[in-house]
Amino acid sequence: MGLAIAMIAASGALAQQPLPAPAAAPAAGSAQGDVSVTIYNNDVALVQDVRQLDLANGRVRQSFPDVSAQIRPETVSLVVPDATIVEQNFDYDLLSPSSLMEKAVGETITLVRTNPATGAETRERARVLAVNGGVVLDIAGRIEVLRDDGLPVRAVFDRVPESLRARPTLSVMLASTRSGTRPARLSYLSRGLGWSADYVALFDDKAGKIDVQGWITLRNTSGTTFANAKALLVAGSVGDENDTETYTPRPRRPTRTRAGVESAAREQLGDYYLYPLAERTTIADKQTKQVSFLDAKGASATSGYRFENGWLGTGTDPRSAQSVLRFANSGSAGLGDALPAGVVRVYIRDARGQPQFTGENRIDHTPQGSTIALPTGDAFDVKVQPVVVSRTRIGDTRWITKMRYRVSNARARPVTVELAQAGLDWTDSRVTEESRKSERPNAGTAEWQVPVPANGESVVTATFDTRY
Repeated sequence: MGLAIAMIAASGALAQQPLPAPAAAPAAGSAQGDVSVTIYNNDVALVQDVRQLDLANGRVRQSFPDVSAQIRPETVSLVVPDATIVEQNFDYDLLSPSSLMEKAVGETITLVRTNPATGAETRERARVLAVNGGVVLDIAGRIEVLRDDGLPVRAVFDRVPESLRARPTLSVMLASTRSGTRPARLSYLSRGLGWSADYVALFDDKAGKIDVQGWITLRNTSGTTFANAKALLVAGSVGDENDTETYTPRPRRPTRTRAGVESAAREQLGDYYLYPLAERTTIADKQTKQVSFLDAKGASATSGYRFENGWLGTGTDPRSAQSVLRFANSGSAGLGDALPAGVVRVYIRDARGQPQFTGENRIDHTPQGSTIALPTGDAFDVKVQPVVVSRTRIGDTRWITKMRYRVSNARARPVTVELAQAGLDWTDSRVTEESRKSERPNAGTAEWQVPVPANGESVVTATFDTRY
């Protein structure tokens, strides 16, 4: 709804302003003019196309080929000086062998057969009776099925039906008050155009630094190529009439973010950030294109470990802690930009200096100044075994549970493990005794920062008073 209102408002504003002359033809054979494409994250794009029209006076029918095959016709806005729209149609029935045969039902076509031995051709007229899983023909009173059996037979049609279009086409009936050439701005929303962010992070563990490259990945499955287009990308989730509540399972290694409060030095549209492409580009149909938008060197970063135990559960065997990369996108930390949602792929140089992939995870739209804890995989040498030492019932609705967490480290250097006991908000659970002071980031979790010596282990004990 919000996007539709913004589009109507923009169309009204454009109607009051002189329309610019279009740029040079975007590509040979394309009917598009000066094209601008604004692409959002949730499979919606705003296409604005300024074309020069040579219109006569009175009522004229004008076709707009090369619109998106996934256009939403109800969102079309057309601004033409000295002309108004009477009627509009979107012709999405595209010309193809199958559609041509389907439109020929009841019509007469010519069958051309070639003798494989002599190469001689014979022609006969046939009326198309049906096209349902095959073509049924009436040939001089006999009924025959045209089979795709590899024999040299081809169908010749007398004409192409007017309803079939070689390209997706919008046709409009205009009432023009004068003749002559003038610019027309066509705007509409379309599916099939989307983008996402992808990040490549090279982490230097010894220096505590990270280099991050950000890439915008454009995808076009709209059925149409937009050539020489001005592209503007909008980071954020705009409202859509088809928005529904969907269940999203919790990922095994969720990225945790503390939202920042810094304003990014980037243009905004309402509550969304804009990422314009510096130069015009061709967004070809069925193409994936990548464009760089971030190149940060030497940002501060640290590595660590996290282990989260479910509701006061026992592990029969030690389990790996998660490897976690921690960094910030604040200005002082080096990144200094709002980060659109995407996948961060982490690399570390090996002993030979070659960058090697060590894991990936997804971040959400992240305001500038945020701190990010990105799990990248499971640690080989750092393990945790949670054990229920005892569980004592006190009355009908109260239990006392004693837990022991054994944290082991087989690495040749000390580490610190963020140990979390989750699920405490399912009941009224309180920590009454603990060997190390915990923090409660929320009602459902108790966290301990556990230092573990090189080639050693640490033990944390805690007692929980649970009331149902």
